[in-house]
Amino acid sequence: MTKERSTIGSQSPPNRNLPTSAYAVFEAGGDMGPFAIERRPTGQRDVLIDIDFCGVCHTDYHYVMNSWGNAIYPVVPGHEIVGRVRAIGAAVTDLAVGQTVGVGCLVGSCGHCGACLDGEESYCTDGLVLTYNSPTIDPGGITYGGFSRRITVDRDFVLTLPATLDMAAAAPLLCAGITTYSPLRHWNIGPGMHIGIIGLGGLGHVAVKIARALGADVTVITTTDRKRQDAERLGAKHCLVSSDQAAMSAAAASLDFLLNTVPVPHCFDPYLPLLKRDGVMCLVGAFGQTPSFDTNNINMQRRTVTGSFIGGLRETQEMLDFCGAHGIVADIELIPMQDINLAFNRLITGQVGYRLVIDMSSLAE
Repeated sequence: MTKERSTIGSQSPPNRNLPTSAYAVFEAGGDMGPFAIERRPTGQRDVLIDIDFCGVCHTDYHYVMNSWGNAIYPVVPGHEIVGRVRAIGAAVTDLAVGQTVGVGCLVGSCGHCGACLDGEESYCTDGLVLTYNSPTIDPGGITYGGFSRRITVDRDFVLTLPATLDMAAAAPLLCAGITTYSPLRHWNIGPGMHIGIIGLGGLGHVAVKIARALGADVTVITTTDRKRQDAERLGAKHCLVSSDQAAMSAAAASLDFLLNTVPVPHCFDPYLPLLKRDGVMCLVGAFGQTPSFDTNNINMQRRTVTGSFIGGLRETQEMLDFCGAHGIVADIELIPMQDINLAFNRLITGQVGYRLVIDMSSLAE
């Protein structure tokens, strides 16, 4: 019999909702500010987590702005969560109070669709529950994310963090890490392969580290030569400036795979000629409509343009363990919760090198 994953905790005798301080945005494009929420009682299979750090993702900004038209206000963003176990339900036997854990983009799935049975919960077709902005019967009626002091999560959606990783710098791995690791693993990136990372930002800089650790020869494609030194420091062997037409032409048909991390709609035509015959460009940065592109750039060399979301729980844990083994974390800057509105402005103007992480101790209990 297939076990359906709980999205609301167990039906064990209730204790009480736990008041928790948070930051929320209350209307599209508004400033974020303090917001008092409640977390559900800790059920039999639940884990109550004290949040120490939460990464700031481009997706958070999209929900603040309602860029995709599906935000339900108030929104408490945050899906790159690292903290310590505060309490566990009676049926949770493999975690301990005080243990360092993480929560990514998902806190629930149906458990019975084909994707869930394959361990690909992020592609669940019958009950995906995002860490924030998903309907729930929890207090508030909508899931609230990691811009808060505590969160209650079903055990199945709690990841363990390798002790070798710095907690704050590991937080972005829960989204940026798995978003880039999953397609690299799916397309079997490894030794002998030449790949390109388009964009050296929050996703791209983590992708370079992971791809290099997988054994690939990495080229960074960026809009400015000022990132060349960083690209090489992070592990890239080559750096291409996309506006340098001579260099781009010289690199034509040299890459097996392109990971496109650019977070806004853009033209694909400058990049597709870099791929060899049967090469693949995978999109992980931008969601929504994108400009049309010249199909000759794919038809004539049987190239593929595809996309990837995040990974399932099994793959996310694999990614954390891989990063632990190779010492991979994000390059971060710690900020207090009170600076989040300024942080979003820096994010959209590219003034981050390369990931902002909120120190949740700055938020009052």
